[in-house]
Amino acid sequence: MKILNKNLKEGKVKIQITNIDDLWYLSHIIEPEDLIKGRTTRKIKIGEKEKAVKKTYFMKIKAEKIEYSPSVLRVGGIIVEGPEEVEKGAHQSFNLELNSEITIQKSKWYKHQLNKLDDAVKEKAEILIFAIDRENACYALLKPKGFSILASIEGEVEKKAFSTETKDFFAQAVVQLEEYIERYKIKKVIVASPSMWKEKIKNKLDDKIRKISVFATCSTGAEKGIDEALRSDELKSVLKEDRTAVEIKLVEELLTEISKSGKASYGYDQVKECVEAGAVKTLLLTDKFLHDKKEKDLFEEIDRLMEKTEKMQGDVYIISTGHDGGKKLQGLGGIGALLRYKID
Repeated sequence: MKILNKNLKEGKVKIQITNIDDLWYLSHIIEPEDLIKGRTTRKIKIGEKEKAVKKTYFMKIKAEKIEYSPSVLRVGGIIVEGPEEVEKGAHQSFNLELNSEITIQKSKWYKHQLNKLDDAVKEKAEILIFAIDRENACYALLKPKGFSILASIEGEVEKKAFSTETKDFFAQAVVQLEEYIERYKIKKVIVASPSMWKEKIKNKLDDKIRKISVFATCSTGAEKGIDEALRSDELKSVLKEDRTAVEIKLVEELLTEISKSGKASYGYDQVKECVEAGAVKTLLLTDKFLHDKKEKDLFEEIDRLMEKTEKMQGDVYIISTGHDGGKKLQGLGGIGALLRYKID
């Protein structure tokens, strides 16, 4: 994402979408009541007998509904500014995609929204996660909303007792790894495997791949191994700036505090009480929790919680349900908090 103009005094930020992942970030930034300005198409009927034709206009709408998909972000709302032939107050949608340019205007930009904007702007090194054991290998690209599985493969393994023969499955899996590194211009590879296979796999990698690889331990080469790799201590140096790793770490910290009845809270009513008391250090909400509240027109009360948390010098994180950490938080009701002090 590129920021073309930023004027927070007027609440305006003009951006250009330069990466398909920007759509996910924008789905967490744009809210109902925001003003969205840019070019969009609309069917116009010229004359009573003429057929409706599509024309491109420069318009401003007040957002009402935001619908995300991996290829397009649809923002629907009411026209507040446009050409004379377009009726104000009519409904209009922006279909945001790669290379779209829009101006987002808010009455107030919250800290967590600006953080999301900063995350989208940062140039990201493409990271590939490669989980492998003697029978399975799984390849995944790290994404802001979790990870995207590229492929899973199985090898033929001798079933004789105590056999460790892999029929060179590791070499086959590494050939596929090399292809993905080339195709996606990978800058960093996370190679995760059971510890007993780590050296064998290392020996199959050429020097060029070894230099961009970090080795971690997991129990399986299936998709579960990808989740385990993201939580492993070995990856903190690689993923410390990555949003997915940060989110997973925060949820794990929340779960640890909950397990020992420590400085944590979860569930809407309990978290609200902690926010009101000024005890919340870090507020965690899942994207699904926010989406559900918006759908039920209950977002204002959540908005107040986030605003109050930030006013009390707390941090707010919107956690993606696209990874294991987000799913665990959703299982707790979609909202939780790390506290400055324990509340009885």
